[in-house]
Amino acid sequence: MDSHITLAHGNGGRYMRELIDEVFARHLGNPELDVQADAVPIELGAGIPLMTTDGFTVQPLEFPGGNIGSLAVHGTTNDLAVAGAIPICLTLNAFIEEGLETARLERIIVALAEAAREIDVRVVAGDTKVLPRGEGGGLYLATTGIGLRAPGVDLGLHHIRPGDRLLVSGPVGDHGIAVMLAREQFGLRGDLQSDSASVLPLTRVLLQAPGLRFMRDPTRGGLATVAHEIARATGLGVRLEQERIPVRDPVQSVCDMLGYDPLFLACEGRVVAVVAAEAAAELLVRWQALPQGRDARDIGTIEASHGHVVLVTPLGGERILEELEDDPLPRIC
Repeated sequence: MDSHITLAHGNGGRYMRELIDEVFARHLGNPELDVQADAVPIELGAGIPLMTTDGFTVQPLEFPGGNIGSLAVHGTTNDLAVAGAIPICLTLNAFIEEGLETARLERIIVALAEAAREIDVRVVAGDTKVLPRGEGGGLYLATTGIGLRAPGVDLGLHHIRPGDRLLVSGPVGDHGIAVMLAREQFGLRGDLQSDSASVLPLTRVLLQAPGLRFMRDPTRGGLATVAHEIARATGLGVRLEQERIPVRDPVQSVCDMLGYDPLFLACEGRVVAVVAAEAAAELLVRWQALPQGRDARDIGTIEASHGHVVLVTPLGGERILEELEDDPLPRIC
């Protein structure tokens, strides 16, 4: 194949066929992937089907801890996992800018395929488009995911009650700062890794225990935005305890230097859960027993008061966390 993507790779002819066969089909490795078919059958099995869709435009395309390919798998399947489903399959649309290095595209698809295989998810259909030079960010990905939720699993904001506790599965803000440092903006560099990962192990252990009300992955807008979603939908208050919220030192240092708030920064491998107060200790122990949840914390409570999000500072003071309006960082996804 050519060393760079050209417009000919999107014209429906030999170059396009070679791109699909040698980069996508070869690495996705699904024997049921029919690159010639316009539609494919899917056998889902027993359960309630759930569907989600997402788009990915992260810059740079590769960053410490992942790339846009693995991010697309994790971002899509995590949305299914926090809804109580087991991800089954994905579709993949790739919008490739003319001039992208073929080797770089291949690395990204390899990472995407590895992320899918790790959680036993198949890419069952897809499409490629080549954009003229200057009309894209190198590579955009769009995915749709389908999963199955077991009968009887019922999660949602409507289950949240005053006195419930909020748990977070690990440190917040890693992804946002890792991507920013990878751009070497503001004269800063670092080796912080993105937290991009599947949250399926975290969600599965909570689904096995009583007391779980609601889960969400705190992506764009971070932990604070999930708290605002809860307050807005329920009319209840959310009280977060700053000392309990895990934030890595490098993330906090960058935020202190640049005036960012880690509570509003994107995570790509964390879960925020609302659980009944009497179940909180047990569910926290379940998370902390997993490698992905060893830094999980109980970080706050739901209050029968106002519909505000309040942060309790280490000195005992309180401040209202306003809802996000501007981008907390240059766009990272």
